[in-house]
Amino acid sequence: MKVALTIAGSDSCGGAGIQADIKTMTMNGVYAMSAITAMTAQNTTGVREILQSTPLFLRQQIDAIFEDIYPDSVKIGMVSGSELICIIADRLKYYNAKNVVVDPVMVATSGSSLIKTGAVQTLTDKLFPVATLVTPNIPEAEVLSGLSIKSKDDMKVAAKRIGDTYGPAVLLKGGHNINDANDLLYTNGAYRWFKGKRIDNPNTHGTGCTLSSAISSNLAKGYTLETSIQKAKDYISGALSAMLDLGKGSGPLNHAFWLTDK
Repeated sequence: MKVALTIAGSDSCGGAGIQADIKTMTMNGVYAMSAITAMTAQNTTGVREILQSTPLFLRQQIDAIFEDIYPDSVKIGMVSGSELICIIADRLKYYNAKNVVVDPVMVATSGSSLIKTGAVQTLTDKLFPVATLVTPNIPEAEVLSGLSIKSKDDMKVAAKRIGDTYGPAVLLKGGHNINDANDLLYTNGAYRWFKGKRIDNPNTHGTGCTLSSAISSNLAKGYTLETSIQKAKDYISGALSAMLDLGKGSGPLNHAFWLTDK
């Protein structure tokens, strides 16, 4: 069985972060492991508190994993501080990690900030160069590229700038403000659009975590980057289409949508 590692924060309401990653990886047929960067007290309406792991403890988690069960892919989500980002980059390079997917989580669906000021520069300088793929949404891509993104052409310019500046392939997620969930992949100077159907579901808590984890799972299983992205988009469409409705805010997806109660 192929194995995937998620390095991210814990979401106490289970819709995003480590919890969403493990659910997604399991449903996509790989064995999931985790290294926790932070614990959050949050629900569908917002983030109340963040308790960050110490750099030493995060390093010990990553070392323990790589020294025993070497992962076939690594997904990186919420990392709130520069010290932790440096630890992750150092250990991934030390172990020659492969199939590294970075979801540059900066703001929760509820609008709460999840990264400290100054950590974005460390993220791009230290972590992006070891990444296979980064998966920013529109607001994140605007921060990373320094550009305003209002159209599909803007997406192409921003994705190229991010990819050419930092090295990894870039999957720029469109979102409904620009298109019907069509995402743009920029890699090796080439573009490819991945079309997605518009699903009228207000419950989108954890969609970014879920997509990047599904991509990571498929990379672990040996699929190409493009096939991994397409399979991940198909999975997240199913999870959204299941119309799970939990919580008072933007609720979680149904990660196990093809299972039935028995």
